[in-house]
Amino acid sequence: MPVSPIPRGVYPSVTALDPEALRARGITLVLADLDNTLVPYGVTEPPEEIVAWKQALEDQGIQLFLLSNSRKPGRAQSFAQRLGIPYQGHSGKPRRAGYLRAMERMGRRPEETVMVGDQIFTDILGANLCGMRSVLLDPLSPDPSATVRFKRSLEGFLRPHYTRLTAGEETVKSKA
Repeated sequence: MPVSPIPRGVYPSVTALDPEALRARGITLVLADLDNTLVPYGVTEPPEEIVAWKQALEDQGIQLFLLSNSRKPGRAQSFAQRLGIPYQGHSGKPRRAGYLRAMERMGRRPEETVMVGDQIFTDILGANLCGMRSVLLDPLSPDPSATVRFKRSLEGFLRPHYTRLTAGEETVKSKA
C-alpha cells in the first residue's frame, strides 16, 4: 500500500465538517483526534459547539469515536466520558493497529470511516495507510511538546499545498 501524507480534505475546524455531507458519502464513523482537533491542549470539558456537532453527527446516524495518542493518564477517557462517546487512548498513530482496532470495535470498514486530525504525520498518514478517508484540520492551539513542534515545522512545507491538491477530492462540504 502506498504511503501518502495527503489528506482528502482540509478544513479550519471539525465543526466545519457537515454531518449530512459525510452521511451522503457513506460515512458512519468519525475517528477524531483529541488535542488540537476537538479541543485545544489542556481543555478538559467538551465545548458546546463540539457537543452540538456530535449531536448533529448522531442525527445522521454517524458515531463519533475519540482516537488519541495521549499518554496523560485518564485524559482521553475522561474527555470521552464527558462527551458520551467511545474512545481509545495510547493508539500508536500512525501505526495501523490503533485505527483497525477502533473500526473493529465499532463494526465498521475503512470505506465507512473518516479520520479527522490536526497532524499530518500521525492522524493523516495513519488513516491513509488504513485506506480510510482523512481530513486535516487547522491546529486549535500552539503545541507544548518539542516533538510536535518539530513535526509542525515539517508540516509547514506541505500545508500550503494541500488546499490545491485536495480540491478535487473533497471528502465533505464545509458548512462555512
